[in-house]
Amino acid sequence: MGTSATAPVTAPDPDVRPALFSPEEYAARLRAVREKMAEQGLSALVVTDPANLFYLTGYDAWSFYTPQLLLVPAEGELLLFLREMDARGAFRTARLPPEQIVGYPERYVQHPHLHPFDWVALALRRRGRVAPAARGCVGLEMDSHFFSPKGYRSLVHALPEWTLVDCFDLVNWVRAVKSPAEIRYLRTAARVTTAAMQAAIDAIGPGVPQHRVAARIAHAQAEGVDDAWGDFPAMVPMLPTGASADTPHLTWSDRVLRTGDAVVVELAGAHRRYHVPLARTVVLGPPTAELGLLEEAVASGLEAVLDVTAAGVPVRELASAWNRSLAEFGLEKPSRLGYSVGIGYPPDWGERTVSIRSEDESVLAENMTFHLICGMWMTGYGYEVSESIRITATGTETFTAFPRTLIRK
Repeated sequence: MGTSATAPVTAPDPDVRPALFSPEEYAARLRAVREKMAEQGLSALVVTDPANLFYLTGYDAWSFYTPQLLLVPAEGELLLFLREMDARGAFRTARLPPEQIVGYPERYVQHPHLHPFDWVALALRRRGRVAPAARGCVGLEMDSHFFSPKGYRSLVHALPEWTLVDCFDLVNWVRAVKSPAEIRYLRTAARVTTAAMQAAIDAIGPGVPQHRVAARIAHAQAEGVDDAWGDFPAMVPMLPTGASADTPHLTWSDRVLRTGDAVVVELAGAHRRYHVPLARTVVLGPPTAELGLLEEAVASGLEAVLDVTAAGVPVRELASAWNRSLAEFGLEKPSRLGYSVGIGYPPDWGERTVSIRSEDESVLAENMTFHLICGMWMTGYGYEVSESIRITATGTETFTAFPRTLIRK
């Protein structure tokens, strides 16, 4: 019935990655998750978000396009289910013993009438894991990018004893406050970010097609700087240009840059799955009066936000400071100002927890980390400056040090 991962039995394997965190840190993460499970009355938790799998087990591979599932019971051992070909080598990154990594058969992959969770449910039943979890509710990551309606239906039909409920991004919220070791990885990622942004700025110029700028960014994102090597980022670079800069999430084409263009660059450096996003705007030639106004307004607003930011401050106060500052320039920004960041897998580097906006009831805590997006998307033009920050006891730490101005070339 499927396979369990087989660890090497000879000399140490140089391609087994060393643990990124201590056993004590992994144990503390699991304790924190189980405390929140108890608060929600959960007897078990089904984890499918690859960022959360990484957070709890260290497992890291480009296998998330097929169903994956980590069972976290209220007590007892974790069980990680992966595609068979991935489970065989999962010991190279996962910090679980081989017997806790189980592979489902290949015939279940992208089969029109079967789903891997059909097999997983039977495997759980045979291992005696169904009845204990039936004593309470079983939490699901209902907003996970890689948890499909078909997967949900499989669990419902195959495990009728279970009461399946939304866990409301339980693990994501545990991730919101970073450990000192995680902060170190973010600082390393910031060095990759700096190199990638500088590569973008250097590449942008009249006569250069967008795809060549993207190529320079991608090279810098992978190469990194010295020991700060680059992991693959969860999102590709965004390069809204000219009139299309009024739309934030455009990527690139073969469009050739021209004098007078303003190019918004939003990217991230990643290191060991930790992301530090950054955005700046480059203008080729003298900026228009409208762009100059946005430059001044955004600089003032960002400074106002950073002035009020510290541990213990309600998130809505950051949004209020930003909105008040923009209003002085006769402007407003209806979209959120920022969001929590850290571990990232495609298609997003955000953590889907705290959003910096007036309606958010969260309170900032030390070692939370955010991407502050001071983007202004107007009609036919746009401007963006962003910062990734760490919340400290008395203020903020910004992970990069680029000038917060319009970059003129």
